[in-house]
Amino acid sequence: MRLSNLADYAVVLMSAAARQCGSVPLHAALLAEQTGIPGPTAQKLVSSLARAGLLVASRGSGGGVRLARPAAAINVAEIIEAVEGPIALTACCDEGRHDCGFEGSCQVQPHLGVVNGAVRAALAGISLASLTVAPAKAGAAGGLTPTPQDETTTAPAFAGATS
Repeated sequence: MRLSNLADYAVVLMSAAARQCGSVPLHAALLAEQTGIPGPTAQKLVSSLARAGLLVASRGSGGGVRLARPAAAINVAEIIEAVEGPIALTACCDEGRHDCGFEGSCQVQPHLGVVNGAVRAALAGISLASLTVAPAKAGAAGGLTPTPQDETTTAPAFAGATS
């Protein structure tokens, strides 16, 4: 399973917004510049994420967007679902879909809800706040040392994105 580019970009954009912690008004153009996400795509994502209640927009001078909740209270599953809809590994799990040639005789489909639930739970267990902390890397002495955050990333890089 791979995330679409849009879901990948949404996670990257939200991570950039979380790193700002309200220090400056955030606009889609600024987030696009900081992340390397194309401007029109960033604007589309900001709109989708605001519609989903993950970002809050304010108008006027000093306006922009901010996280609707603390980063620790937002999880990766919510971000992905904001742009992709419900997390489902196969189309037959979607409510009302009846286009599978094996429907009626499939022995697995009734159990896929458990699989989807496990995948969603795993993604829900990853907070946005955890994505704003630089991962540790092995140091010269074999111990773990923190890596500096690079806020000038030029391209989104959440695990496994495809087009």
